[in-house]
Amino acid sequence: MQYSKNAPRLAFTVHPGHGPHLLLVHGFLSSSAQWLANLDALGEVCKPVTVDLWGHGRSPAPEDEGFYSPQAYAKQFEQIRVQLGVERWFVCGYSLGAGLTIRYAHDYAAQVYGHIFTNSNSALADAEQIQQWVDTAAKSANNIRQGGMAAIDRIPVHPRRARNWPEQVKAELLKDCALLKPEGIANTLEFTNPYTSIRQLAAQNPRPALLCHGAKERRFEHNKQWAETHMANLTIAELDTGHGVNMEDADAFNQHVCQFISQHTTD
Repeated sequence: MQYSKNAPRLAFTVHPGHGPHLLLVHGFLSSSAQWLANLDALGEVCKPVTVDLWGHGRSPAPEDEGFYSPQAYAKQFEQIRVQLGVERWFVCGYSLGAGLTIRYAHDYAAQVYGHIFTNSNSALADAEQIQQWVDTAAKSANNIRQGGMAAIDRIPVHPRRARNWPEQVKAELLKDCALLKPEGIANTLEFTNPYTSIRQLAAQNPRPALLCHGAKERRFEHNKQWAETHMANLTIAELDTGHGVNMEDADAFNQHVCQFISQHTTD
């Protein structure tokens, strides 16, 4: 494990592999462990780099709200790329992480071969949904600040409620839940989640993109259709999964991502 150079420091790990680097960014209340079922297969075509978001896993929870914006995260990811001495790489985001990696691929297009993302209503939220989240963000965050780990345990997307995930992955994620930092989770709810939508950037998407779509998650369908119509340079791979795309069918996810990386490494 390594940490980005400038404080505060995101925790990241470079895993064995061949080819270009691939940054993997997990979702809300998750950690780098969510990629355990993917690392070996992806390592055949790339060098996976997993990272823990603020307040998650082994990363700290900065008090300064400014570190939690999608733009600030993009700068942190760029620090990691520079630190690794990599000229270009791929990035992949899951759920909350999708909005962050799509933002990075927009802001640092020259450093990206292409990018991959999974179902993410936050990344593709419209103005009405964004406003709803903004209106409730402070209250949700304060509930976590006051209730601590007990309040985190009650969040509906907590990994202990997950189904159809590999046992090893779920077990490791539950271990990492003990590392969740209430202040970091509260700041994520207030200063990250409501601001990750990339709808206004979608038509400008400058690099090849792959959406690994979990077709069983019906509540994402309208956003998937919107992306299909409006997002430039987008390919969609349909997987027979729910929200946990890379975990529920790791083999299919790995196959699509490996093919995408092999196709676009020299673009």
